[in-house]
Amino acid sequence: MKIVSWFLGLVVIGMAGIYFMLFSAIGNAFLAPIVEGKIQEQTQLDSKLQVFSLSMNEFEVLLELNQDNTVFAKGSYSLFEQSFDAVYDVKLNKLETLEPLTKKPLKGAVFTDGTAKGDMAFMKIDGKSDVAFSATVYKVELTDLDPTSIIAKIQNANLVSLLELAGEKPYAQGKIDVDVNFKNIKPHELDGNILLTTKEGKLNNALMSKDFELDIPATKFSMKLDAKLKGDDVDYTYALYSNLAKISSAGNIVPQPLKVDITYNLDIKELAVLKPIIKEDVRGPFTLEGTAKGTQKNMIVEGVSDLASSDTQFSTILKNNKPVSLNASIENLKIEKLLYMLKQPHYGDGILSLNVDMSDLRKGHLAGSVISNIKKGVLDSAYLTKEQGFKTMMPKTTFNVITNTTLNGDMTETKLNLKSTLLSLDIEKAKYDLEKKSIVSDFTSTVSDLDNLFFITERHLKGAITLNGEIKKDKDLDLKVHSKVADGTLDAKMFNDDLHVDLKSIQTLKALEMLIYPVVFASSLNGVLDYNTKEKKGKFKGDLVDGKFTPNAMLSLVKQYGKVDLYKESFKGDVSADVNKEKLLASLSLASNSSSIKTKEAKLDSKAKTVDATIEITANKHPISVSLKGNTSNPAVSVDAGDILKNEVQKAVGEKLDGLLKGFF
Repeated sequence: MKIVSWFLGLVVIGMAGIYFMLFSAIGNAFLAPIVEGKIQEQTQLDSKLQVFSLSMNEFEVLLELNQDNTVFAKGSYSLFEQSFDAVYDVKLNKLETLEPLTKKPLKGAVFTDGTAKGDMAFMKIDGKSDVAFSATVYKVELTDLDPTSIIAKIQNANLVSLLELAGEKPYAQGKIDVDVNFKNIKPHELDGNILLTTKEGKLNNALMSKDFELDIPATKFSMKLDAKLKGDDVDYTYALYSNLAKISSAGNIVPQPLKVDITYNLDIKELAVLKPIIKEDVRGPFTLEGTAKGTQKNMIVEGVSDLASSDTQFSTILKNNKPVSLNASIENLKIEKLLYMLKQPHYGDGILSLNVDMSDLRKGHLAGSVISNIKKGVLDSAYLTKEQGFKTMMPKTTFNVITNTTLNGDMTETKLNLKSTLLSLDIEKAKYDLEKKSIVSDFTSTVSDLDNLFFITERHLKGAITLNGEIKKDKDLDLKVHSKVADGTLDAKMFNDDLHVDLKSIQTLKALEMLIYPVVFASSLNGVLDYNTKEKKGKFKGDLVDGKFTPNAMLSLVKQYGKVDLYKESFKGDVSADVNKEKLLASLSLASNSSSIKTKEAKLDSKAKTVDATIEITANKHPISVSLKGNTSNPAVSVDAGDILKNEVQKAVGEKLDGLLKGFF
């Protein structure tokens, strides 16, 4: 009996000690620092328990999270029944000071108070709040600490304050009403509805302009969302109305696992207003409507649009939110409107049609075709002339182009046909590797009238030319070009910046006609040009054979007064030139059985359009020295004819010499 008495005594003493430690004023004072330390550890704030009172059936707590934010709770409880009946009052005056706890820069104030009753198995919370300057009341029921029922009504919440509470800038203002009535919010047993309306909405134009450089008109808007939830289903209607856009959607959604059957409609008068959302710098009007139906594993999205005044239709299949196939057609899209929408310069006008049939859009597994057609194309000559810095106005240029592209894996193969008033371009097979970003393509291009290129060449040309070849581009550029020019051939190879050109059997009369130079010398030219396009430096070497002079004033005077007929002579020789950007250092040496024509290191400047050259002509052992200096279009010419000509014809020779010399320069 003594042992039992001792044991009971120890139990009583222990319980008294526990009571003393937990429920007495002295015990509360001992526990408060411990609880306060745990709170500081969890909140990462310098929190203080200003009031901590715990008795056998009552409690009172005033927690100061910091000097601007407090949480108060007071009530009664039953330790054995684990029930309670309490009131609470939360005053968060400066949310921005709670960032260590919220982990997000919030701004503003939130106040709420109410009652909480029940036990751990079931409890009710009734409260009110002025969140975002609203009149808010709410009722929440919890079963086993999980919310099972919510009824809440928010009236006239200030949108600016809500955005600040969420850490966002006040891009819009307005009033928001929310009516939530859920009898059951247990997963898969939902039963309730949400009604959200926004009224008196207005965009903050000044802030939109500052942050996104958007100059939009005064914009007012309203919005309404009505959603009914039953089990796993959500039936909803949504509509946003403004003077810039109308957006609506309706249908059924099952959130988990995702299943949708909805319609959507967008009528946007100014796309620029959506820049903060879509993160794209676009503008102009846009309409789109369609449907979305299926599951996350397999969803079909269809739509029609008037993109850039076109008739556009599409259908795409999404698997796990990623598009895997696409079928689309675009008819009569206006290129000038598309350029405007994308904020691109007005390069030109035209009508684009596009057909896309892609059975597989997966990276590395592409399969399908894209056919495009541009008709009635017109380049903006005025804009391109200014942008490219052409000294002469680019002529009016119309064009039509057709492309046909097939895609297979990482490879695309394109056929192209371009017809324009400047040139034509045909590509039979252009292969592009999407993974390696490399291209291999053939090409054939014809300029039917070279004089149309005067705005580029800055000199008049005559005739036509056709170029064909192949281009390869990956890490390096490899270009090959072949052409028949002036009854001869031109073969060019370019590797990165290094250009090599072979000229064979070029007939100088034909070449001079193309260059619109006096046709004074008929010969066959073979030559080689090596030129670096980056440094703009290079060398040319050529051979002239079977050279004959055509009738011209100077040689006719030489024949008449000097009794030397150079027309009967057959010349051969060589020509060379060093090219350094716009400057040319040229040498020419022609010889026949009895005569010669030579110039060494003649200086030509294509930019300054100047010439400085001395030409030595020996006609049957009689020398003639000719000097040219000044502007290439009208150089100063001096002639030293020696004894071959009489003084009275020397002036005539000088006047007629220009036609001869232009054949060489």
